[in-house]
Amino acid sequence: MNRLLVTGGAGFIGSNFVHFLMEHTDARVTVLDKLTYAASRESLDGLPADRVSLVVGDIADPDVVDPLVADHDVVVHYAAESHNDNSLTDPGPFIRTNVLGTFTILESVRRHGKRLHHISTDEVYGDLEVDDPERFTEATPYNPSSPYSASKAGSDHLVRAWVRSFGVHATISNCSNNYGPWQHIEKFIPRQITNVIDGGRPKLYGAGLNVRDWIHADDHSSAVWTILNEGKSGQTYLIGADGERNNLEVVQLILEAFGRPADDFDHVTDRAGHDMRYAIDSGKLRTELGWKPQYADFGEGLTRTIAWYREHEAWWRPHKQQTELAYAAKGQ
Repeated sequence: MNRLLVTGGAGFIGSNFVHFLMEHTDARVTVLDKLTYAASRESLDGLPADRVSLVVGDIADPDVVDPLVADHDVVVHYAAESHNDNSLTDPGPFIRTNVLGTFTILESVRRHGKRLHHISTDEVYGDLEVDDPERFTEATPYNPSSPYSASKAGSDHLVRAWVRSFGVHATISNCSNNYGPWQHIEKFIPRQITNVIDGGRPKLYGAGLNVRDWIHADDHSSAVWTILNEGKSGQTYLIGADGERNNLEVVQLILEAFGRPADDFDHVTDRAGHDMRYAIDSGKLRTELGWKPQYADFGEGLTRTIAWYREHEAWWRPHKQQTELAYAAKGQ
């Protein structure tokens, strides 16, 4: 795996993976990214120019995708439209990017006999009750509840079908909620961090009892690299770091880090169709492939993330006002 094509590599978790590769491997990487609002060239700043290159293009365009796939050993497919609220407003881009884009990539890797790893989400499984002791496993039936998660479920099924029907060499990973550097401030954790940096109050959907299973983007990156090296074609691996926290707990941890009172936040209108709980059982990945997370302590990872946003205000500041205006228009 000397040459990797990373789709969506200028976005949040994709760029973290490219940084991981530069630090831990000798690989050369081509990033293919459409550079939508959620991606940025700056997320790749400081990386060696002789090992990382950026191609601006659409994964749903075969004329862009095919020659790049032909010229690389492995495709790591992060590119996706991923914001649930946006999918409720306009599902179209989610179908184009997540379904048609994945189809385009699959046809290219099939044509050229290349290895593919497809990045997906635990949201394809729907949600769990807050007091349910169960967690998602690789055998959990799909039950998506938003246009976003439905489009990702569709892309997962396409990958499995191309493995079975055409013998494509591919693996899939479904990961829990990521946090860490370079995440757009429309997302829950960076939005609350930047609100507090600005002297404002965090915003909490409803009662804040919705539970997410948080994982630091560095741990997601190391898990993907483990699957690329050790995973078996046709297999799915769930990635999680046992980081279950409800949204209220996350907000209170952020407030504590800034020395603010635990009740110094605002309740806002809950999101339509808001899933109650996600929880990942990553036992297969840990047992069969020997992976384990670096940030088993969510509080430690969150502290590092807060420090990053404090130190990189120039990166997120240009987007803050527009993001908050968009949320305010929805009462959030």
